[in-house]
Amino acid sequence: MKEDLSTALPTDEEAYYLAELFKVFADSTRIKILYAISEKELCVMDICQELNMSQSSISHQLRVLKQSRLVKFRRDGRTIYYSLADHHVQTMLSQGMEHVAE
Repeated sequence: MKEDLSTALPTDEEAYYLAELFKVFADSTRIKILYAISEKELCVMDICQELNMSQSSISHQLRVLKQSRLVKFRRDGRTIYYSLADHHVQTMLSQGMEHVAE
């Protein structure tokens, strides 16, 4: 007996939010930032040095990543350190890279 396809489809709202999440991954700078902070938490200036980019460019991309709940941050005095929000972000990066490498 064939499974009803409508039970496997996401709702319109779920599909919208998933598409919005994938849009965040559509920028190579954001991907590089996610990889940079996947090993250890870094401040904006550390990320700037790693990617050889301006502070304003990195800050803008971090704002997008924070709004999408892909990164988290903690404040230590005047310095803010960024890291991946959870293991799901690392999984998405790893699976995406695995797919690209096929």
